[in-house]
Amino acid sequence: MISSSTARRVSQAVLRRGVHTRRKTKDAVNLPGALAQNFPTKMVEPAVETTEDPSAYQKSTVTSAHAIDVEAGKVSTKDSVAISPDGKVVHGRYGELGEAADGVPLEYLALLRMAAEGAAGLRKIEEGGKTGTIVVFGASQASGLAAVQLASANGHAVVGVVGAEHSCHEDMVEYVKGMIPEPGTAVAEEYAIAKKNFADLVNGIASGDEGLSCYGAEECLDDFKANLLEYVEAYPETLPAAVDPSKMKFLGMEKDKDNFRTNMEAYLAQFPPGAPPIAKDQLDAKFTTEQYEVFRNKFWEQTTSVVSGDESHFFSPPHIAVDLMKQPQKMDKAVYDTSHPAVPYAFTTVKNFYAPGTQETPGGPIAGALIVVTPNLEKAAKAVDAAKTLREKGEALQFLTDAEKSAFSAACSVASSATKAGAPVYTIGGKLPGLTDAPATDADVKEALNGMAIQDDGSTKLDYFVQAYRAGDFPFYADYAVHRATEVLAGPRQIVVTK
Repeated sequence: MISSSTARRVSQAVLRRGVHTRRKTKDAVNLPGALAQNFPTKMVEPAVETTEDPSAYQKSTVTSAHAIDVEAGKVSTKDSVAISPDGKVVHGRYGELGEAADGVPLEYLALLRMAAEGAAGLRKIEEGGKTGTIVVFGASQASGLAAVQLASANGHAVVGVVGAEHSCHEDMVEYVKGMIPEPGTAVAEEYAIAKKNFADLVNGIASGDEGLSCYGAEECLDDFKANLLEYVEAYPETLPAAVDPSKMKFLGMEKDKDNFRTNMEAYLAQFPPGAPPIAKDQLDAKFTTEQYEVFRNKFWEQTTSVVSGDESHFFSPPHIAVDLMKQPQKMDKAVYDTSHPAVPYAFTTVKNFYAPGTQETPGGPIAGALIVVTPNLEKAAKAVDAAKTLREKGEALQFLTDAEKSAFSAACSVASSATKAGAPVYTIGGKLPGLTDAPATDADVKEALNGMAIQDDGSTKLDYFVQAYRAGDFPFYADYAVHRATEVLAGPRQIVVTK
């Protein structure tokens, strides 16, 4: 479950998606090269804005946004969007977007291709007409983040795997997890490498059996009795306190022995007393599950006393157990009301059950897996596919970087979770040997735009973590944005340049 502080940060990230006012300026719009030839260079004269201090810095109007072409190492002209002279929104790859782009921030529209790729992968899985559990590798990438959110919105349980490019960033896995409703979740790539653990996680979410079954009252009592007898043997009442005998041995110089003995009493006072002798047969016969519940309740009373500052009474768990064996007490039914329609007042081992609304919900059969083609994964997959024999494949893996091997292993875990269930596996954002890709169609673009659209209540199906560099005011920001996006461990936010 996501923490409250993390939830607030996720909410703030969503709220920071301010919609840009698309105004015309009297200067020519700085359109991408592929688009500039379609528009005149002179634009309609707008109302002149005045400021009290003409020398003060004034932000120029944002009229275009560009994603980063990581492979080419430059600002993208295709994955970009601009406002035409007549106020229309034109994408570098998909052309005029029409009313579907109304209310969508320009920065998000620059990521439209990636969002459409995520929608395409989900569409391929849903062609079978099933709703179930979907596993996504690269869940923090632009296309993977779209697939995760759109799948969740369509009622699927999602297990997202955050690639090593982003899993090293603090809280990023929690951010992605916060976007996935239960019973779905998100894990780091490092977790997916442990194939058995990852498979158990996915199957547990799909079936609703996450291995959280309760222990029975007798099992809990047996564990308690074993621990109690071991404690009595380790710290008998023949010792002045429940402390290891070696701590009471004098190992210093002879001249310090008197001071050691003088301080020993104060030292031992911080420990509880030794335990009285307890016979196993008597413990088995007289210490019942109900007495164990009474014993546990004594700890809650002690906690209340400690919190309130009342530590005047004697408290020793072994002595309490002996007293309950000599004079059993009745369990307070008001505290352990397991018939209450809501969550019980206290957890109890006497009767374990899930209160209404707290039961595990199955995500449904595994419907498929989506694998985002990251640079590390693509290089590793091609190297392994080029090798012909098993030995050559092992050698190919040996010469990959740790990041490439990690991505390949985690992606194999994701693919395996689907193939073992007889479900399809698709790649998005690229192709990998031996797997089927899911190219985006016009319908997928429309679905992505619908997901980005801000509803009347301010919510959306699709949100991104965007870091915008305002190159319209500071041109060198474009080069810096490219530098940041092409770093080995680029930040978890999607980098966009605005002009």
